[in-house]
Amino acid sequence: MPLTKALIITTTPRGQVIPVMFNPPQYEITKTNEFAEIAIPGLGSSLLQFVKGNIQTLKLDLFFDTTDTRRDVRFFTSKVVGLTALSAVTHAPPVMLFIWGSLVFPCVLDSVTERFDYFGANGAPLRATLSVSLKGYDVIESLLSLVPFESADRTKRRVFKAGDSLQRIAAEEYDDPRKWRPIAQASNIDNPLTIPNGRGLTVPTLK
Repeated sequence: MPLTKALIITTTPRGQVIPVMFNPPQYEITKTNEFAEIAIPGLGSSLLQFVKGNIQTLKLDLFFDTTDTRRDVRFFTSKVVGLTALSAVTHAPPVMLFIWGSLVFPCVLDSVTERFDYFGANGAPLRATLSVSLKGYDVIESLLSLVPFESADRTKRRVFKAGDSLQRIAAEEYDDPRKWRPIAQASNIDNPLTIPNGRGLTVPTLK
């Protein structure tokens, strides 16, 4: 079975496909959150308040070697480095996908560092490593889809999943696991112990 090569594909603007010369030996994905420290007079420690989630970062090294053909390795590395340039269409660096097997990472190129460590007789570099940092690129529509716009005083819909119980859902929605019966009644559930995964539930407003 042939080895799957990682690809960089520009999506805005569309069209450019850049296969890596050698797959990276490893990659690193970082996701962080920001918290604010709230000082309360008289307490021995500050309280933490969640502020926002930060963008994911994918870091990896890409290796390029043309010692067999003796061609200037910058012919290949420039295609990656060029992704930092502004597009004439969008006036911004291109949005792209980094794809390798099951990893599909929408991103922009945040930074790239070129290191050349082998040269031909004419001084042209023949081997290089690019240290690449890619910032995750989430479109506004996908971010808004994660925001719960449901009001606390309106009926909600939920999907029953593995590990759920009506008591657990009542605890999450009403802060009281004993109030599971209104959910069962609104969802036409006769036996709360035999709810299949994927079953839609109605979580009514408690009056």
